[in-house]
Amino acid sequence: MAPSTTDVCLSLGSNLGDREKNLKEAISLLEAALETPVAAVSSLIETDAYGFESENRFLNCCVRFCVDGNLTPHSLLKICKRIERELGRKDEGKVFDKHGSRIYRDRPIDIDILCFGDVRMDTPELTIPHPGISKRDFVRIPLAEIMKINE
Repeated sequence: MAPSTTDVCLSLGSNLGDREKNLKEAISLLEAALETPVAAVSSLIETDAYGFESENRFLNCCVRFCVDGNLTPHSLLKICKRIERELGRKDEGKVFDKHGSRIYRDRPIDIDILCFGDVRMDTPELTIPHPGISKRDFVRIPLAEIMKINE
């Protein structure tokens, strides 16, 4: 009997350094950590920073993996955070201003879990599906491309 797999979709973004190289390296590190090749990669999309002012534009894409059915969302989150640190992201956790709004900063890589099979969860560490999907064209458009929603 073949082992079960789960489709997971991730959003990747970079606005520091060699942005395209950062995205490719993150995908390669994800493939190694998940022990499976990427199933789909969207086109790259360039956008202004979302949620903060920056002179550095973001390069974004979405990727889909068919992962081992034993992988958990929190295990995937740990993998994503480790790769972000490995590629130079400072681990500051979520930072909020005095009004409770999230503070975003420039970063060499950002990896967000968009969906994890049919899992729905909302914990302090992780919300699936990602609540920003419908609000952010730089996520929604590449995600539709890899999920073939727009065909």
